[in-house]
Amino acid sequence: MSGIDWFVLMSTLIVIVAYGTWKTRKNNNLESYLKGNNTENWATIGLSIMATQASAITFLSTPGQAYESGMGFIQFYFGLPLAMILISIFFLPVYYRLKVYTAYQYLEQRFDVRVRSFTAFLFLVSRGLAAGITIYAPSIILSTILGWNLQLTCLLIGGLVIIYTVSGGSRAVSLTQKWQMGIIMAGMFIAFYFVVESFPENIGFMEGVDIAGSLGKMEIIDLSPDLSNRYTLLSGLTGGLFLFVSYFGTDQSQVQRYLGGKSLKESRMGLMFNGLLKVPMQFFILFIGVMVFVSFQFNKPPIVFNTVNVEMTAIEERGLKTIEAEYDVIFEEKRVLLREFKDSNVDENVAIQKLQIQQDSLRGSYKESLHKIDPNFAVKDSDYIFLTFILNFLPHGLIGLLLAVIFSAAMSSTAGELNALAATTTIDYYKKFWSKSDDEKKDLRVSKLLTVGWGLMAILIALTAGMFENLIQLVNILGSLFYGTILGVFLLALFFKSTKGTAALIGGVAGQITVLIVHLLVSYEVIELSYLMYNFIGCGVVIFIGVISQELLNSNE
Repeated sequence: MSGIDWFVLMSTLIVIVAYGTWKTRKNNNLESYLKGNNTENWATIGLSIMATQASAITFLSTPGQAYESGMGFIQFYFGLPLAMILISIFFLPVYYRLKVYTAYQYLEQRFDVRVRSFTAFLFLVSRGLAAGITIYAPSIILSTILGWNLQLTCLLIGGLVIIYTVSGGSRAVSLTQKWQMGIIMAGMFIAFYFVVESFPENIGFMEGVDIAGSLGKMEIIDLSPDLSNRYTLLSGLTGGLFLFVSYFGTDQSQVQRYLGGKSLKESRMGLMFNGLLKVPMQFFILFIGVMVFVSFQFNKPPIVFNTVNVEMTAIEERGLKTIEAEYDVIFEEKRVLLREFKDSNVDENVAIQKLQIQQDSLRGSYKESLHKIDPNFAVKDSDYIFLTFILNFLPHGLIGLLLAVIFSAAMSSTAGELNALAATTTIDYYKKFWSKSDDEKKDLRVSKLLTVGWGLMAILIALTAGMFENLIQLVNILGSLFYGTILGVFLLALFFKSTKGTAALIGGVAGQITVLIVHLLVSYEVIELSYLMYNFIGCGVVIFIGVISQELLNSNE
């Protein structure tokens, strides 16, 4: 990185933090701190919702996902617009009518304090772990590929987030997220321009799309009924739908974003704005990854993308130089064919596809060999692909901007999580069980201290996250381990009026135990199942056991 890149990166981050801190510095009570005095309009709500969900790993991993597997991942989001409609109809009116600070307050009014505490605890566990991972995941990638110190990178992201989140609370989070989303999308459009510009002179945008299509990267819809396949139309409209209803309807990190709306109408419009814009945004980010794939058909990519780790291994051993030489020969053969690419030439397309399969096979063999030499080598390197392109093909200054995009995404997601964790701990535990007074200033101080505490906990998790394996996969499945259970409890509350607190608690515990058992069976390859289906299973078990338990309790009275 050059001096101008450092200037752009640091000045962007400092301006965002300073703006959020200054604009929201006058919080003087708990309502203004946790709900922003209900002043947010629909656009701010919608952008804040999107920013909370879109962590840095979204902008690092999603292009890499498309590079390796194509556009099929977009099916994961097909249930999102329907989820926004369901939440707007069934969840939002309840929250506004009861004027709650957290989603879990409703469960006490509907059931009892045990159910409220149980669901709030599940949220704190899942989101507390996720907050640390959303700091660690981009930090490990940035520190690896840029040679930065991992611990200092974690501290930088976490420390900046704590400053403005503690100072301004919910409104600071929403205001900064609005500007962060603007920076993020501007950066992605700039990146897309330079990706297409990196094509050879005789290869334009449409030719690039044709090349991607001929190599299987533009297949969007998969109608397969296979439940072990994560990204199909079926999984997106079933497991994905349940995941999004639970995440946006019951996860406090999202609920808090729209509880601060000026009115029920503004919050509904913010949710629908997210539902309509999120799918095109994810499509665009995936499409950038596909175009990076096309660019690397002409601009030779490294055989593996986490090259710093490769330099730390003995690549001269066990014939790896031979694999590299063979990889280079195949790349050149394929590049020659692609320069004269015509979509109508079937024989030529078949030859290109065969060469791509050989190239992918050599990449796989090379990475497996490295893993045998160095067990710490991460075979999965898709998260490094987009960052590799940024560092090699963008001009100085814009590299700093794109890195600011990654940092902004990490900060926006983490800020929403810390704010929600502090709100849930304050309202559902501190105010409920410890503090019965109405001392607003004391409650505000406690909430700020809890925000600092959760921020430090997230940093600590990030600093020790290297002790665990498969962190990127954990980001994807962590929510699904808990969201189905939480959603099942809320659906019992909304639609099964005869179910009472004890039955709901039994159903919730049974649902959570079932999901954890299913996940263990999947982890040990006893069964094959997409993690998205955890949401459907957990929700279904909670409702079934809850209803049956109520019938049994009624019969024993």
